[in-house]
Amino acid sequence: MKFFVDTAEIAEIRELQDTGLLDGVTTNPSLVKKSGRDFLEVVKEIAGVVKGPVSAEVVATDYDGMMREAAVLRKLADNIAVKVPLTIDGLKACKALSGDGAVVNVTLCFTANQALLAAKAGAYFISPFVGRVDDTGWNGMELIRDIVQIYKNYSFSTQILAASLRHSNHVIDSAKAGAHVGTMPFKVLDALFNHPLTDKGLDQFLKDYAKAFQDAPAAR
Repeated sequence: MKFFVDTAEIAEIRELQDTGLLDGVTTNPSLVKKSGRDFLEVVKEIAGVVKGPVSAEVVATDYDGMMREAAVLRKLADNIAVKVPLTIDGLKACKALSGDGAVVNVTLCFTANQALLAAKAGAYFISPFVGRVDDTGWNGMELIRDIVQIYKNYSFSTQILAASLRHSNHVIDSAKAGAHVGTMPFKVLDALFNHPLTDKGLDQFLKDYAKAFQDAPAAR
């Protein structure tokens, strides 16, 4: 499974990029707003740091507005993925943009029916929101499994980008379900590195090394 980070913080993106584990970035106007910087400026900088897809969202809700904004976003960098909402106008824009060679991420997906529509509209990515589905009392991971099954049934090429992943179990369950990509906040991705037994084992190794070095006879 590919790892995307859901952020607009350049420092976080650079830190993860240095690990070699970061495959892309998802962002939106709300995340960029927290940085206090211009939206287009931030997106362009992110696209220059990351080799993989950088999802940038349109804010228009009508077809013509989405197409105008998408044209601006596509000019920022070759690795921009235009993010559109899962509405009728959003899917119309998805169809037109995909037909023109753009990478389109259809976002705000909450049902398998919606995911089926997005695939038929030519979406490159579909973004089902696992955590937000959980918030409604339904099972967000069951949604991922349903979409995986449907896409396999009809050999759709749309990649499933599991979004709103809030903890490590969401990540591993998405991978087990067959999601192509998982996008998550920096703190969730960073937590994947950590386990108390790893820390305990490393601490013991260092103590044993120090003791062995201390007990070793001095060189003559």
